[in-house]
Amino acid sequence: MIDPVVHAINASKRYGEVLGLNGFTASFGPGITGLVGPNGAGKSTLFRVVTGQLKLDAGQITILGKDAWNTQSKNRLIGFCPDHPGMYDWMNPVQFVGTLLLIDGFAPEDAALRTRRSLETVEMWEFRDRVIRTFSKGMRQRVKVAQAIAHEPKVLFLDEPLNGMDPVGRVSLLELFRKLASAGTHLIVSSHVLHEVERLTSQIVMISNGRALAEGDLHKIRDLLDQYPHTIEIETSTPRALAKILADHPDVTSIKFSAPDRITVQTSVPDTFYQDLPEVALKEGINIMGVRSLDDSLEAVFRFLSR
Repeated sequence: MIDPVVHAINASKRYGEVLGLNGFTASFGPGITGLVGPNGAGKSTLFRVVTGQLKLDAGQITILGKDAWNTQSKNRLIGFCPDHPGMYDWMNPVQFVGTLLLIDGFAPEDAALRTRRSLETVEMWEFRDRVIRTFSKGMRQRVKVAQAIAHEPKVLFLDEPLNGMDPVGRVSLLELFRKLASAGTHLIVSSHVLHEVERLTSQIVMISNGRALAEGDLHKIRDLLDQYPHTIEIETSTPRALAKILADHPDVTSIKFSAPDRITVQTSVPDTFYQDLPEVALKEGINIMGVRSLDDSLEAVFRFLSR
């Protein structure tokens, strides 16, 4: 039997009267595992616990067999790319990644080498002298990933790494994650969009209201999701042009203008739509700044599982 990378038993974490984790029990195996749940499901709380930022009120979580809380020996075994946008944005990427490595105890020469290697890995070395505050969402995400992998962790936690990114950036980051997994890094990737995770792995843990509802092979629960329509919001500088093109897509059932720079699309076959969108955008010269699920379909599935 293969030992789990992360193992949680009845893990609970309370914020006052609110339960962030509520008896969460699940195992995350080697390779890539998706942590899927609606916004507010407990994904970020779980990541803060497993990275040692929060202490459980009850239960236990282990990483590579070591307790997640107050175990200094595991610090260099894990990398964390948080969802929040906070960065030292007055720095350039070299200063940002390098400073964090120095704080972590790496010698200056080693830190410099690792900084360059990680920025090259995420294709940001050419922008090394630019100040982070001038970066787009996608570029900032790449720098956050660079700091998370610079010390070559065995386990990498990625909290909503594709949230708000353009389609081309999503494809590029997904390919990077696959390469990291092929090189032996274990990845746990959270998302509120099941189909993003599906493009990475079939192994998932579904979380809602701080509890694990299902875990294992995605294909075993795939049919549940297909029972519901999927609503997707797309941010673009040319909403009418994009709407005109998508109106002819066979899987699009409705299109609405939700804001001056956004359209809301409903699709009956989301996996095909997500795959086709980057190609359509590139082919037609459409500038897409962001894509996000509006959660309705995913929350419906979780309500179904929670019965």
